[in-house]
Amino acid sequence: MKNPKRDDLYENRTFTEGYPDLESISTERYGSSQEIEGEQERLQKVLAHLDRLIGTDRLRRIAVIGCGPRPETVSILMGLGYDVVAVEPVEGFLRAATSFLGTDGVVKRGSAEDMPLETESQDALLLESVLEHVESPIQSLREAFRVLAPGGVALVVTTNRLELSLRGVNAEFNVPYYNWLPAAVKEGYVHQHPHYRPELANYATRPAVHWFTFSRLCDLGRAAGFARFYSHLDLMRQDDPSLSRAKRNVLRLVQANPWVRALALTQLGGVVFMWKRLTA
Repeated sequence: MKNPKRDDLYENRTFTEGYPDLESISTERYGSSQEIEGEQERLQKVLAHLDRLIGTDRLRRIAVIGCGPRPETVSILMGLGYDVVAVEPVEGFLRAATSFLGTDGVVKRGSAEDMPLETESQDALLLESVLEHVESPIQSLREAFRVLAPGGVALVVTTNRLELSLRGVNAEFNVPYYNWLPAAVKEGYVHQHPHYRPELANYATRPAVHWFTFSRLCDLGRAAGFARFYSHLDLMRQDDPSLSRAKRNVLRLVQANPWVRALALTQLGGVVFMWKRLTA
């Protein structure tokens, strides 16, 4: 049966090219929404966690993977005196990021699966909102393991398949309770997005196609070679003055009880610090 909508859309166009003008729409939308509030405060917490795992004296070289066109994280880390390098796969974003930073050589063209970085050259590696978009999560983690020095840490911040939302929405697909849908149904939406309905994933050229749990991330990390795995809850200090007494009591329970920790990580399990074992 003839489908005029599809036939008009793909006339003289290879099907695998996807929706017409998707990349130009994506670049425009993505570039206009990069204001990040509280990045300085967030990074201070991340650095405090990395210090607990690596040590302040050893944490100097940090790689940011998938920095995007406005790499505020890179800029802040450079301002704090760290030796920072960034990797970005999209040529247009790379040029924009270089212009934003005002210096050449910091942002390199590459991908999570193929990082243009020397083996064992980094103390920490940030994979934030990246792993869900890559073609191969395990290859990306193997690359992270390769470029980290012994004792180094990869911070992974990614999608959480079990996360609940009162409104049933997420930041990846404009489909209610998308992360809870069966895998086969998700694949249907993944197919619809580039071919018929680019608005489903906000016109992204590479929408989130991988959904994880904390235990699944640990499994992938072990397969890549990492030895130990920590959530941000594990690394929070119970004597943190910013925590209320009630939150300190909850944190104490989470850190002391595997069952309570597991329950908490059903909702907060999209963040994991992966540690590379020191050589003997």
